[in-house]
Amino acid sequence: MQVILRQIGDSIIRRVDSSDLISIMEINMKTLPEHYSDYFYESLLAELPEAFLVAQKGSTYIGYIMCKSEFGFSNFKKLGFVKKGHLVSVAVLEEFRNNGVGSALVEESIKGIQTKQCDEFYLEVRCSNNEAVKLYERLGFIIKQRLRAYYRDGEDAYMMAIEF
Repeated sequence: MQVILRQIGDSIIRRVDSSDLISIMEINMKTLPEHYSDYFYESLLAELPEAFLVAQKGSTYIGYIMCKSEFGFSNFKKLGFVKKGHLVSVAVLEEFRNNGVGSALVEESIKGIQTKQCDEFYLEVRCSNNEAVKLYERLGFIIKQRLRAYYRDGEDAYMMAIEF
C-alpha cells in the first residue's frame, strides 16, 4: 500500500517503490544533464527510502527527489564531524513546474532526512539556476560555498546547506 505524504492540488507525493524507478529515470533524462546508473537509483532507494520520493498527477509521474545520508565535516561547525543528508537529485517535468511540487518534494525529503537523525542537509545547485536557489533559500538553505567548475560542462555550483 502506498501512503500519500502530501497532496498539492490534484498531485500527490509519496515514497518511491522499486517499480517506480524506470519512470523516475525517464524524468531525469528529460530534465537534467546529469544521469545515473540503474544501480545508483536502487542503492539510494535501499539506503534512504524516507527521502526518495515521487510526485504524481493521476498515473503520470511528474517529479522526484532522491537523497542519501553520509558522515563528513560539518558545513556549519569548524572541525565538526556530523551525520548529514545530501540531496542528490530533484526534478519536476517542465509543464508541472511553478505549482508547489518542487517545494513540497524538498520539504518532505527534509522530514525524511530528519528521521535519520541527520544534523544538517546539503545540496549542490547550478549557479545559473536562480529559481532553484531562491526555492532553497525560502526553505532555509544558505549558500555556504561556490564550487568552481563543479559540473561536467564547466559550470559552477553553489553548495547550499541547512542545519537542524
